Amino acid sequence: MPGFIYSDIVERWDVFEAAVHGRTEGNPFVDYDITGVFTHKNETKQVEGFYDGEGLYKIRFMPSFRGSYTFEISGSFSSESYKGSFECVAPTGNNHGPVRVANTYHFSYEDGSPYYSIGTTCYAWTHQPAEQQEKTLETLKGSAFNKIRFCVFPKHYDYNLSEPITYPYQGVPCDSSKLTSENFMEFNGNAPGNEWDFSRFNPRHFQLFEQRIKELMLLGIQADLIIMHPYDRWGFSQMDAKWDDLYWKYVIARFSAFRNVWWSLANEYDVMTKKDLSDWERYAAIICEKDVYNRLRSIHNCRPFYDYSRPWITHCSIQRQDVYKTAECVDEWRERYKKPVVLDEIAYEGNIEHGWGNISGRELVRRFWEATCRGGYAGHGETYLAEDKYLWWSHGGVLHGESPERLKFLQSILEETPCGGLQPIQASWDEVAATGGSGYYLYYYGFNRPSFRKYYFDDTNEYRVELIDTWDMKIDELGTYKGKFRIDMPGKEYMAVRIRKVDSR
Repeated sequence: MPGFIYSDIVERWDVFEAAVHGRTEGNPFVDYDITGVFTHKNETKQVEGFYDGEGLYKIRFMPSFRGSYTFEISGSFSSESYKGSFECVAPTGNNHGPVRVANTYHFSYEDGSPYYSIGTTCYAWTHQPAEQQEKTLETLKGSAFNKIRFCVFPKHYDYNLSEPITYPYQGVPCDSSKLTSENFMEFNGNAPGNEWDFSRFNPRHFQLFEQRIKELMLLGIQADLIIMHPYDRWGFSQMDAKWDDLYWKYVIARFSAFRNVWWSLANEYDVMTKKDLSDWERYAAIICEKDVYNRLRSIHNCRPFYDYSRPWITHCSIQRQDVYKTAECVDEWRERYKKPVVLDEIAYEGNIEHGWGNISGRELVRRFWEATCRGGYAGHGETYLAEDKYLWWSHGGVLHGESPERLKFLQSILEETPCGGLQPIQASWDEVAATGGSGYYLYYYGFNRPSFRKYYFDDTNEYRVELIDTWDMKIDELGTYKGKFRIDMPGKEYMAVRIRKVDSR
């Protein structure tokens, strides 16, 4: 059928897309609708499509089962309906499906493979010049980072005062020539001169953005999408409910079929003073209705926590509330919310003037290990002042810090956890300890420097002991022990001990 394009073979958990020409009179973003119904012997799902400009409408769908699918596309966008079929084949490469909550406090891919989150933050990397974005992707390829937080809307904040390469709406932005870090607060929210038509999206902005989502997906990296945030001079944080809801429905229609998408309703929701609790709950209801794949969902705080016990929230996305304590509170939050605890912002390795952006690599790595052994997950960020004036935390590019290689080492340790996630256990008052089940134990000593430790599990089994230097990234085999035993240690910081029961079979 002319003007009707789709692929007839799609991998399981990949994106099926159909494109069809339709009506252009009036405003296609609000005047017409498009819906697709997809049927397999194991599922039937109805999804909404979107207008992509130049007379083209699109429907996207993620098939969850192998085998034959049929579909029908209809709506007011056209006087015709469109039918077709495709074959869903086995996944390849690092396609393990979407990430889900597993065992209450942890995550796994839909194919059952464990997922250990080692995330990073790059708020505005997709709004930078193409060359800078390519540098970011190249850096991510060689890193441990399997999740990245970033914003759909451009960001206005210290060290990030330049214009984005595209805008999400059709219209005219304010004159940024007068903006400086000194008058930042004056322009925060909605600077004079913005002229946007919030009923008309700029498809190019979203096309470029979703291309990066797709590239992250191929790298096996989760795209933790920050849908709203307060750091704004264009007025996007101050739209009224009508336009907010239209925006939410549009991004869900465009992005939800990508298996690596997570929804973060906001970065620092409590700083968005134009929104209240009813707004956030309304956005959540839209996600739960429109996202038929049940992607992971959360919301990020500045000061007070959102109520993470809310049923629509799948995991905690936490910014520290205390200047010093961060990962030390994971046990408390696990117990309170009975959900995975992800510390998405625990201060960044760097040297800028702000206290949230000038901790050392050693301290950031310590917080990662502390969170890990308490049964949670931590997030990375970097804010070093470099000659190119690009800070990874906002612009992406290249990394300068000491923590990324150590986080890759931590990732290798996590991948050897036998039961898909560490559970904290009660040990001595001066150590953090966890078990991975199956006779697996991990003890972490942080900034303490013991010269030896004593252990006892039982009198019958043998245990293989390893000394782990989490900073120098070394693992020393210390031998096999039984009953009560003592382990000599080097009396230095950031040491861990891994103990595994010897399989007697």
